[in-house]
Amino acid sequence: MKYRNRYEIIASILESAKTGITKTKIMYNEFLSYGQMIGYLKFLQKHALLMFEEETQIYRTTKKGLEFLKMSHELNQVIHFPNSSTEINK
Repeated sequence: MKYRNRYEIIASILESAKTGITKTKIMYNEFLSYGQMIGYLKFLQKHALLMFEEETQIYRTTKKGLEFLKMSHELNQVIHFPNSSTEINK
C-alpha cells in the first residue's frame, strides 16, 4: 500500500461519508487503527466537515465538507502530483 498523507486520508473519509458510513467501515476502508480513526473523526467534526447522526450511528459529510472535497478535486486537477521521485526529475 502506498503512503498517504493526512490530506489524502481526510479527503477519502469525506468522500466515503457522502452517502453515510459507520465508524467501523471508515476504519476498514481507510486501513486505520482505532486510535487513528478516532483522531480523524474528532478533527473532522471539530472543523464541521463531518457530522454524526446519533439515531442511526452514521457519519455524513457536511456542506462544508462537500465544499472541501470540491476544492480538493479542483486542486488535484491543477497540480498533478507525481507517483514517484523519478518523475520529479524529468
